[in-house]
Amino acid sequence: MGIRIRRVGVLGAGVMGQGIAAHLANAGIPSYLFDIAPGQLTEAEAAAGLTLEDRRVRNRISSDGVMSMAKNRPALLYHKDLASYVTPCNYEDDTAKLAECDWIVEAVVERLDIKQRVFETVDQHRKPGSIITSNTSGLSVAAMAEGRSDDFRTHFMVTHFFNPVRYMRLLELVPGDDTDPALFAAMAEFGEKVLGKGIVYAKDTPNFIANRIGTFGMASVFHWIGEMGVGVTKTDKVFGPAMGRPKSAMFRTADIVGLDTLAHVFGTIEQNCPDDPWRSRFEVPAVVTGMIDKGYLGAKTGAGFYKKVTGADGKSAIWAIDLATLEYGEQPEVKLPSIGASRAKETSGEKLATMVWFDDESGKLAWKVTAEISIYSAQLLGEIADDIVNIDRALRWGFNFDLGPFEAWDAIGVPESVERMRDEGFDVPSVVDTLLAKGEGTWYTMRDGVRYFWEIATEAYLPVPVDPRLIFIDDLKAQGKILATNVGATLYDIGDGVGLVEFHTKMNAIDGQIGEMIQKAVEMVNAGELVGLVIGNEATNFSVGANVGLVGMLAMNQQFDEIGDLVKSLQDTLMAMRYCDGPVVTAPRGMALGGGCEIVMHGASARAAAESYIGLVELGVGLIPAAGGCKEMAMRLYGSIPPQVNADLFPYMERLFRVIGMASVGTSAEESRELGFLRPTDRVTLNPDAVLADAKADVLALASMGYRPPTPRTVKVPGRDGLAALKIAAHTMKEGGYLSEYDEYLGTVLGSVLCGGDVPAGTILSEQDFLDLEREAFVGLCGQEKTMARILHMLEKGKPLRN
Repeated sequence: MGIRIRRVGVLGAGVMGQGIAAHLANAGIPSYLFDIAPGQLTEAEAAAGLTLEDRRVRNRISSDGVMSMAKNRPALLYHKDLASYVTPCNYEDDTAKLAECDWIVEAVVERLDIKQRVFETVDQHRKPGSIITSNTSGLSVAAMAEGRSDDFRTHFMVTHFFNPVRYMRLLELVPGDDTDPALFAAMAEFGEKVLGKGIVYAKDTPNFIANRIGTFGMASVFHWIGEMGVGVTKTDKVFGPAMGRPKSAMFRTADIVGLDTLAHVFGTIEQNCPDDPWRSRFEVPAVVTGMIDKGYLGAKTGAGFYKKVTGADGKSAIWAIDLATLEYGEQPEVKLPSIGASRAKETSGEKLATMVWFDDESGKLAWKVTAEISIYSAQLLGEIADDIVNIDRALRWGFNFDLGPFEAWDAIGVPESVERMRDEGFDVPSVVDTLLAKGEGTWYTMRDGVRYFWEIATEAYLPVPVDPRLIFIDDLKAQGKILATNVGATLYDIGDGVGLVEFHTKMNAIDGQIGEMIQKAVEMVNAGELVGLVIGNEATNFSVGANVGLVGMLAMNQQFDEIGDLVKSLQDTLMAMRYCDGPVVTAPRGMALGGGCEIVMHGASARAAAESYIGLVELGVGLIPAAGGCKEMAMRLYGSIPPQVNADLFPYMERLFRVIGMASVGTSAEESRELGFLRPTDRVTLNPDAVLADAKADVLALASMGYRPPTPRTVKVPGRDGLAALKIAAHTMKEGGYLSEYDEYLGTVLGSVLCGGDVPAGTILSEQDFLDLEREAFVGLCGQEKTMARILHMLEKGKPLRN
């Protein structure tokens, strides 16, 4: 069953309703955002002479929701203009609009009686066949649908988004007893392909999968830090990146969620799961109750497990609460041998195994919690989900863990960890004994390049369900699809004559090895061995830029000719990409900064993940873009003027200078498009797992249309007249205290490149002319003492120095 959703009704303009409506707008789907009509005027409304009957008043709550959505940080929308897709409504005046909606999603307060009243209204006003879902985090599907019409019940299910909706991949789907199976499958496809979500299939049990196990994990941490006397700061050091978890770890996450919300989730499980084998663990911890009594609810009140304070010197600091006294104090400096050992490992599995097997207090804490989560997850198999895959995906996508519980169990070793569990008195579920007796001693295994999982019902390994269209690099490796490789990059065969260049340096920083692999791949296309190329990867970041450390080392040794050669080599590589005989599609996701941005801009097309953060940031380290970034931006902006039009170049020059000079970075693919780093024709994919497959499809589509390399470009430039105007502007900003003297100098150097150098206004320059200007300016800046200071500061501190 295919479904077409043209408009959605979102019921509830609170945090979740705003997030859902915003993400629908991100996907290009308009919505009506509903909330109640106020029963009382605000002072401002009364002063303006409004009444309770005025439409502005009646839609105030939903209108405020739309405004909040547009202003939220981090941004809920890919671009602020997308807020226009959301129309504020109220239940009293606008219920007839529900009949216009193909999907109605409820996101009101988490109370069954209120949800039932809302659904009664929906049942009366919806059109037959429309989809109705609840965003509940754990209430019963059957109870919510009780008393509703047959058509309602067959079209009803839970779609549980995680907050913030834009950034959290998880979408838990839970059917009711009467839900149409074909519709349920269609909604899963819609959630994955249109909304870009990771779909997990849960059962109608309290708190479903992610919150059930994730909350138990937090309960386990509370228990064991109480037993071992471990404080807030040390706990977060343990349960963060050292164990393949987010930097927010345990207590920063709790502050973001809110302690009142946390207590509610604990209480829901304790109340609604009387047969849970660990039910006593879900009693709200005394420390949480005490903090709530004091009003310490987390980020929403400015004080939770952490609190931002301002010292006598005016500097701010983050203090942590003492779990015994509930008093705040400075965080102790924590250096743990186990964490040091974990950081030295490469993969998340290696990091986790290092932590749990390390013989210090932190290692023992990591072990106890990991052991309990493993056992609890195994105990709930069949109750909350049918298989380990859904449980692992729920924790990875809902909590941003690198590994789910069963993947983590494999990483630490199932046989040896089970032996230790039993030695310490843990009760290991029988499903684990069956795995060890009949399986291969792991929950997952690889066979002929395909990943399999242990299925408890059949007691056999089955292929992990994935969309066969998707491309995963681990699968390519396992299937022997490597065409060429070096220490910096690998070229894969991804089928149908398309190659994939993947970077694998640290942070995917661009170096000579990556350049060599791109050149080799382009040569194979030009020789007819490949149809075209995708340049992309599955890393957190596409590329953070060029290897600044190498540039700094050469500059310190005054090897400026070598720097020029490096820059020329990268310029030539990217120009070879641009003028390749077959289509080269770049596929960024995450950060594509500096040289990474320049690679993105030199493809025949780009297929960007929606969460792509693209920008030319070189000025932050006292340099300018020199691998064609200035050239490409100049060609795009100046080149947008029709040849027969005698337009004023200054506004285009100012735009160029502002974007590059301010080191602007788009905080989404759409913002990156607005800044000019993506073209209007470049395409965006919301599901990050589909980016490589979509990019491959773009290559084949371009090739099928008889792709030919583009014609070399020339543009008119502002020349010395434009540079004079930029110099005046930069000097004015310096005199006003907005720029340092060196920033003014940098602006002049950048301006000279963007204006085309010391030439008359209207001079026509080629792409190579701009590349020469970039390279000369870059090498010259490497000889500046203050640029070297900025590079060294970046290497030591990981952030730009402003001086």
